[in-house]
Amino acid sequence: MGLTKLSDEQIQTALQDLEGWSVVDGKLHKEFQFSDFNEAFGFMARASMHIEKMNHHPEWFNVYNKLVVDLMTHDASGITENDTKLAKILNSL
Repeated sequence: MGLTKLSDEQIQTALQDLEGWSVVDGKLHKEFQFSDFNEAFGFMARASMHIEKMNHHPEWFNVYNKLVVDLMTHDASGITENDTKLAKILNSL
């Protein structure tokens, strides 16, 4: 499910519904900013439950109140529907 690499056109269409996301180095990319570390960590904890259900783990990097997230499917060597679904979930949190 969702393991077929999307075309550039499909990615551009998906980005229209993914507020704050862009493509950087072939990955869906977003930088989240929170009020403090507790809020950032809480977001990551809530996200982890969805991530585990999907078995689709992001590349993310957290420093204090900032979280940088990059999504791509390694098995497909690019962005897939799984990545766009996870981006929507992260935006909803």
